[in-house]
Amino acid sequence: MRVLGVDPGLTRCGVGVVDGVAGRPLTMRGVGVVRTPADADLGHRLVAIEQGIEEWLDQHQPEVLAVERVFSQHNVRTVMGTAQASAVAMLCAARRGIPVALHTPSEVKAAVTGSGRADKAQVGAMVTRLLRLDAPPKPADAADALALAICHIWRAPAQNRLQQAVAQNRLQQATARHAQQLQRPGPAQQLQRPGPAQQLQRARPTQQTQRAQQAQQAPKGRTP
Repeated sequence: MRVLGVDPGLTRCGVGVVDGVAGRPLTMRGVGVVRTPADADLGHRLVAIEQGIEEWLDQHQPEVLAVERVFSQHNVRTVMGTAQASAVAMLCAARRGIPVALHTPSEVKAAVTGSGRADKAQVGAMVTRLLRLDAPPKPADAADALALAICHIWRAPAQNRLQQAVAQNRLQQATARHAQQLQRPGPAQQLQRPGPAQQLQRARPTQQTQRAQQAQQAPKGRTP
């Protein structure tokens, strides 16, 4: 599996490509940062991020895009920029039909270091060790992107099994509901009870019926 990890950001958007499967040694295929000037217009910065990610997609042809899930921070401006860069990355992947997986920072740290509270130095050290690199990737955004790719490769089998179990459970529930509906009689098979007007009409014969009954019961006159 080839995964492109994206650590979204407006000024520095980390990108890293990792090959491998869970339980086997992983290989780094590329790492870098897409940069945009802080004083540039927001629209131009987003276009630059899109162009940079498109170049990485063209060059490495990943099967999955792993993006850091944006979470609430005290700095609202930073959150907005991160969310915008994340949306651009997901847009680029969706346009090509590439699946996108979102992972929280805690999930990535726990997958790579074993602790969801690890700092950036610990994450960089473990990325260096897992990918057999000579030194930690710089800046930290690049190391975080590789950590995202590693996290997805290791978590993907468990996530796939969970998704399959959920899908199977939904299918079983839908099949059970369908069977119950087949057992219930349809509207045409159900006997319609007469309404109050019909019951009254059945209980009280019409005037014509009463006259006919009286004529039959009256004594017949003698024939002259």
